[in-house]
Amino acid sequence: MFTGIIEETGSVEIPGTKLRIRCTRVLSDLTIGASIAVNGVCLTAVDIHADGFSADLAPETLDRSSLGDLKPNDPVNLERPLTLQTRLSGHIVQGHVDGTATLESLNQLTEGNWELTIQVPADLDKFLVYKGSISIDGISLTIAQVQNGRVKVAIIPHTYEATNLHIRKPGDRLNIECDVLAKHVDRLLSNVDLSRRRPPAADR
Repeated sequence: MFTGIIEETGSVEIPGTKLRIRCTRVLSDLTIGASIAVNGVCLTAVDIHADGFSADLAPETLDRSSLGDLKPNDPVNLERPLTLQTRLSGHIVQGHVDGTATLESLNQLTEGNWELTIQVPADLDKFLVYKGSISIDGISLTIAQVQNGRVKVAIIPHTYEATNLHIRKPGDRLNIECDVLAKHVDRLLSNVDLSRRRPPAADR
């Protein structure tokens, strides 16, 4: 489980099904078998090197995320799992990506702020609400506007500089994970027969 607060941006050394990442900060307590989020995707470290780590990418991971698009030297957002002593500064992020969204625009606003607009798959639109949380490439963000699958979020200067957003361009695929609470509520409601909860006509 993660928070969506990016710890550092690493860089891709070797892309593919055996992904190798160069990094520094997250290596401080990384162990073989530990989880680590790469662009929001929970992976398992299978090898640790002096300047990075490697992780295997399963077919499901390649199908559902954009990790298969990575090229050498691409920057990637990295976050270690939270601990019981960690402040939950973002929101609950599982690292179980729901799919990819297409970056439509990244426009600069005033004082170093930015507005990011993405188009999400139609089947995920129901999980997105105004002022709700969304993880985009592993970054915990707040939805500023959502309509017909088009989502806008505000990016503050720190987030823009401390993540890989500053190299993104229109047409890029971004990993998205919807709020797990919204998905649980949707699942619960889908099993409720609302017609059985209505009072008889004589009692209305």
